[in-house]
Amino acid sequence: MNQGMASLARSPSAMSITRIPQGHSKILQLLKASKVPYVLPFRRVHIRRSPVCCTKFPQWEPSPATYALTEKAGDKFLDKSSELFETLRSESSDSKDEASITKTEDRTDTTNQPVAQLQFLKWPLWLLGPSVLLGTGMVPTLWLPISTIFIGPNVVSLLSLIGLDCIFNLGCTLFLLMADYCAKSKNLGQASKSKPPVSYQFWNLVATLTGLAIPLMMLFGSQKGYLQPQLPFIPYAVLLGPYILLLSVQMLTEMLTWHWESPIWLVTPVVYEAYRVLQLMRGLKLGVELSAPAWMMHTFRGLVCWWVLILGVQLMRVAWFAGFTARAQRQQSSASADA
Repeated sequence: MNQGMASLARSPSAMSITRIPQGHSKILQLLKASKVPYVLPFRRVHIRRSPVCCTKFPQWEPSPATYALTEKAGDKFLDKSSELFETLRSESSDSKDEASITKTEDRTDTTNQPVAQLQFLKWPLWLLGPSVLLGTGMVPTLWLPISTIFIGPNVVSLLSLIGLDCIFNLGCTLFLLMADYCAKSKNLGQASKSKPPVSYQFWNLVATLTGLAIPLMMLFGSQKGYLQPQLPFIPYAVLLGPYILLLSVQMLTEMLTWHWESPIWLVTPVVYEAYRVLQLMRGLKLGVELSAPAWMMHTFRGLVCWWVLILGVQLMRVAWFAGFTARAQRQQSSASADA
């Protein structure tokens, strides 16, 4: 037994299997000398047990789903999954688009109904607006006798004449509001602003300031004695006071239409200037009643001629603007046809 143990300790195969530590070598030598049996301490060898897989299952137990993916199959699976997500996204986007389309259609249907109603309400305004302008501007001036308006060269006559012009100004304001409402586009979402050219604004201001400067110069010359016979202030105010006041109101109204970019900027001076010619013709009749000097009567005639000229220029601008709008529409239609 000692020989077998020594052979195990010396054999290279045993040394390759188990390695004896250095501390045990001395113990072995003592054991050889004492001849006491000794068992070498072997290390525990852990044996890996291979799992036993049973491929056969009972009938009542379903077979588990196995997923064995190769590299190519994995790529295909990822591609398919991405395609699946893309289809889901496309379906969700399509559903959102359909929902948005239905919402927009509902909105357009709901908005088109009030627009159609508003367009229906615009039709009477084409007759109501000019009727208001006629009733407030022309009827009092043409049908009321001068004796009921003009009592004499006093403040009462001045206030009565200013009252007539205020009635016209009220009717003119209503007419311009109706015209602005009718000039707006059918689609309320579109902007219907119209800005006049700078040249138009400049020449309009020049014409208005010229018509305002002429009577003021006559008043200054009369008060300084440059014009004879001299005209007192009250008769002068009765003759030209309403004219100056209404001209100032016209300037303010035109500036507001330019600032708001209203499409009625081309109509406003025509309405006021047509009434101004009638106002000056009334002043000629009052000048005869007051026995006004000759220079005042010539001033009235010159103002009538001036505003008739300006009114003709305004009507020419209306014709120019109509042609300009027609050309712009043609260019827009040709551009849309080319696109």
